[in-house]
Amino acid sequence: MQHTIEAMSSQTTLVIVPGWRDSGPGHWQSLWAESLPGAVRVVQDDWVSPVKTAWVAAIGRTILAQPGQVVIAAHSLGCIATTHLPSEVVKRIQGALLVAPADPERRSVLSDFAPVPYQPLPYRSIVVASNNDPFCPIRTAGAYARSWRSELVRLQNAGHINIDSGFGPWPLGLALLQSLTGALAWTGHSP
Repeated sequence: MQHTIEAMSSQTTLVIVPGWRDSGPGHWQSLWAESLPGAVRVVQDDWVSPVKTAWVAAIGRTILAQPGQVVIAAHSLGCIATTHLPSEVVKRIQGALLVAPADPERRSVLSDFAPVPYQPLPYRSIVVASNNDPFCPIRTAGAYARSWRSELVRLQNAGHINIDSGFGPWPLGLALLQSLTGALAWTGHSP
């Protein structure tokens, strides 16, 4: 499959926010970080034993280091960490694609991120969730979307929407991202 990707506008930067244990090679976030011009990836000091204050601070520093507005593409615990950002950082967010949010109340290693904020996000957001995600029941993801006033996209049998469940480049995700920015163009075709 051959892809052509055009950059977002110079005023908007894509900030990729991986989840617990990072997003490895072949994961849609890693592929986007490599192929989307100007994309910036958040790096955490500790991917295995996450601490909310450290993770939120790293995301905040990354966003504030950008010259203008940002659009977030978060996965798993990265979604939850994004909802904990302070208001001075949130002001810089134009929109967020929140994919397969984690449920930190279900896994003790993630419990520092609980409780999850249940108030509206002040930017446009899309939550993408699967009916069989082992890390977050669809009803919980739906409750997040309702409380955050996010659009909800439900995928059937998509697992955790990661490389283990067969998600590589993920054209649907890019289309959803484009709907948030209006400035990202993706075209793909099979040879």
